[in-house]
Amino acid sequence: MSAQHRPAVRRRLIAAAATLPILIGALAACGYGSKKDDSSDSSPAPVASAGTKKLSADEVKIGYFPNLTHATPLVGLKEGLFQKELGATKIKELTFNAGPAEIEALNAGSIDIGWIGPSPAINGYTKSNGTSLRIISGSASGGVKLVVNPAKIKTLDDVKGKKIATPQLGNTQDVALLNWIASKGWKVDAQSGKGDVSVVRTDNKITPDAYKNGSIDGAWVPEPTASKLVAEGAKVLLDESTLWPDKKFVITNVIVSQKFLAAHPDVVEAVLRGSVNTNAWIAANPDKAKADANEQLKRLTQKALPAKVLDPAWQSIQLLDDPLAATANQEAAHAVSAGLLKKPDLNGLYDLTLLNKVLKAAGKPTVDAAGLGKQ
Repeated sequence: MSAQHRPAVRRRLIAAAATLPILIGALAACGYGSKKDDSSDSSPAPVASAGTKKLSADEVKIGYFPNLTHATPLVGLKEGLFQKELGATKIKELTFNAGPAEIEALNAGSIDIGWIGPSPAINGYTKSNGTSLRIISGSASGGVKLVVNPAKIKTLDDVKGKKIATPQLGNTQDVALLNWIASKGWKVDAQSGKGDVSVVRTDNKITPDAYKNGSIDGAWVPEPTASKLVAEGAKVLLDESTLWPDKKFVITNVIVSQKFLAAHPDVVEAVLRGSVNTNAWIAANPDKAKADANEQLKRLTQKALPAKVLDPAWQSIQLLDDPLAATANQEAAHAVSAGLLKKPDLNGLYDLTLLNKVLKAAGKPTVDAAGLGKQ
């Protein structure tokens, strides 16, 4: 190479090297993913904030469902609101179909923090004699419906003798259906699902197909599965919110492994800041948040929701930071009456210390553990 060409070559190499980190960052931010099964690693390439103070853990493993009732992690991860708070601590995501599988993952150390329904959280806490987890925040209320085939079921009494799906044995919707069945005076064996109503445990991903081929007559399910069935011709027979005082009940809480909380309280606090900030951002940007959630569902399931499913589903969910701890005993009583749980001791189920610290710093009202907080 001649001496006169060396400066030009050097300039091109420097320019290419400067461009490479930008290209890598852009590719990492795309977050493409393949279709995921239960307990699936759904993380896009991890992106940690450069030049920020490092927290006590290099990585935090977060679990959630590809459901609109988990809008907080769907949107917060998409918008980078959790990563902003975590700085150099990387996020690893895993997705689940229902709560019991997520509890198993938490107990195995596969996740550290998870968004989950109250029934599996209560069950996991009691079965571990209060040693496995704590509920550290609320996330969402509502968004659960009993939807049925109108040709076969016209009234609530018509549910007797029919096949009704829930996502998984012992998950929050499963417990709610079993409790409602008991309130009607009907009998069902909780484990087998056999009785006056056939309770069919069916993965949310295949519930719409099961409805279309007649394998089930209806389903007690969260959004967007409920609205997917309505789009297939089902009708809403019962909105679960009507069964609760003020129409408020927790569909999604945030839990943490007690080991992780003890070892990395700064990381847990950062995740909670991300959660609170995400809920506030969603409230301020509902249309963008809805679009974000749909993009995330497409990344996780390879299929976005059409407007006729997305819009009604989104409207039925209320995001909140309060875990509505006063409802925990009632949730537990439902599981007891369903035959899935012995009368539990829920003392210490909640640790809202870090959440209240975050809420206070944000100028928001603090929340109460209803006497079930860590002593």
